[in-house]
Amino acid sequence: MTWIYLVVAGIFEVFWATMMKLSDGFSQLGYAAATVVGMILSFGFLALATKHLPLSIAYPIWTGIGAVGAILVGVICFKDQIAPVTWIFIVMLIVGIIGIKVTS
Repeated sequence: MTWIYLVVAGIFEVFWATMMKLSDGFSQLGYAAATVVGMILSFGFLALATKHLPLSIAYPIWTGIGAVGAILVGVICFKDQIAPVTWIFIVMLIVGIIGIKVTS
């Protein structure tokens, strides 16, 4: 269950980052509120995960899920342009996340 909490925390990190973008500098109240709710849920699930996982494992995986998720949302939803060579580093980040999980 601990790993599920960590993945859910990472998903909510992507959610709040996306809502923050949509809030247009917190000028859109609904998206701003969704940002805060997403942050609370993300940190809450991270706190649950760190009850049983070392911080040195949970935090990098949480941020990695958030980073990769935010990249994907940016590219798919906001049409962000990523240089082809950057994708190599994104794949390396994914491999690192998986490596941390497998070796922990």
